[in-house]
Amino acid sequence: MFAWIKKVVLWAWKIIATPAGTLGLGFLTLGGFVGGVMFWGAFNTALELTNTEQFCTSCHEMRDNVYQELTRTIHFSNRSGVRASCPDCHVPHEWTDKIARKMQASKEVWGKIFGTINTRPKFLEHRLELAQHEWARLKANDSLECRNCHSSTAMDLQKQTQRAAEIHTRYLLPGKATCIDCHKGIAHELPNMQGIDPGWKMPPELEGKPTAGLTPIDDLSRAMAELHADAF
Repeated sequence: MFAWIKKVVLWAWKIIATPAGTLGLGFLTLGGFVGGVMFWGAFNTALELTNTEQFCTSCHEMRDNVYQELTRTIHFSNRSGVRASCPDCHVPHEWTDKIARKMQASKEVWGKIFGTINTRPKFLEHRLELAQHEWARLKANDSLECRNCHSSTAMDLQKQTQRAAEIHTRYLLPGKATCIDCHKGIAHELPNMQGIDPGWKMPPELEGKPTAGLTPIDDLSRAMAELHADAF
């Protein structure tokens, strides 16, 4: 057995030590490994550079529209001093999910080239479509980006309002609903929601007394504002 192992080792060494043109195969293997490490380092560095708020707001379409809206929300400034930046909400942390998201977002380059939302009126015209794309994406991945920071298992329900605790217990914890079902418009302004199903409705037994003059959309907005205020 030992003789067979020795024979295999000598055979492998002979292949590695055999010159390939002017360079040994061992040198080429080592060179390939070093080159691979350098390529991977450069690729990962470039990837992380695109994962910063500075990069996200480098084009005026984002800087003058959605970023300005973000600065007026509790995710930008709050009593805890914890700020959520663009990649926190739009890019997963796990590497494979991150790469998939980057590939998905690469088509946005075409929007930049062809000026799809290069003016405020164009942006407002497409706001509903853009929002629906994000809602659908977050619904499909179970609000993965929300869970970059928020964890249902880490929630202290006793510190929430009774209504928020009951809603989270009934719908979020059993997986009947996900974050984006209820928490739309928390970092950017909502589009015109007239005729749009908000995706979540207050259970009848948790509804308060109706207020005269308010529409269902007003009621939902008020309820969501109270939940967001309690969250921080």
